[in-house]
Amino acid sequence: MTHRVNPSVTRYTLWKNQRRRWVQWALAPIVILVIALGWKYPYLGYTVPVVMILGMIGGIFRGRYVCGNLCPRGGFFDRIMPLASRVQAIPVILRNRVFRWLVFAALMGVMVWRASLDPANPEHWGRVFWLMCVVTTLIGVVLAFFFHPRTWCTFCPIGTVQAAVGGHRGQLRLNAATCRTCHLCEKVCPMNLPILTHQATGVVNEPDCLRCSECVLACPVQSLTWPE
Repeated sequence: MTHRVNPSVTRYTLWKNQRRRWVQWALAPIVILVIALGWKYPYLGYTVPVVMILGMIGGIFRGRYVCGNLCPRGGFFDRIMPLASRVQAIPVILRNRVFRWLVFAALMGVMVWRASLDPANPEHWGRVFWLMCVVTTLIGVVLAFFFHPRTWCTFCPIGTVQAAVGGHRGQLRLNAATCRTCHLCEKVCPMNLPILTHQATGVVNEPDCLRCSECVLACPVQSLTWPE
């Protein structure tokens, strides 16, 4: 469905969104490359900590922006997995904070333990990062098939950190006076977030928002805007 867009409001947002999609298409193959060749070329595994560090630093300033715009696996889930996903609602338990931090602790613990088995060998570290990428991506693909393409991202350890340290920054604004409650914004949200539950406050207080602007572009009456 195509909606009329107010050029004075969304031209820049439209350009940013198109740029985001091209960037994601460019980054998505990195996941496939690392998984396919990392066992033979373990240094490819170091892309994992690079993305992790970038995400955690970016999270301080812009919440989950890196996750939504610059993460190779996020691009893979957004651009490729919708072709095979059933696009069902994400299970509520996967958004639970306790569950998410337990996943964070478990995965970080396993990674540190595996790395400690041969701490002086950089190739061993690369293989550890590669194995973590393979396992977590496989989990993400299975979840994407049965539920929503970005299901993994609801409890991704680095996404959890981003949401915790900067999810409150630059939150989306919702104009309840003009909103038609058509739910188009929620249908296109990569994180399947309940945007319209925030009509009363006018601020979409969702730390897991990816700052992707898909909902802004989908709104037929421009009720969703970013703060200046």
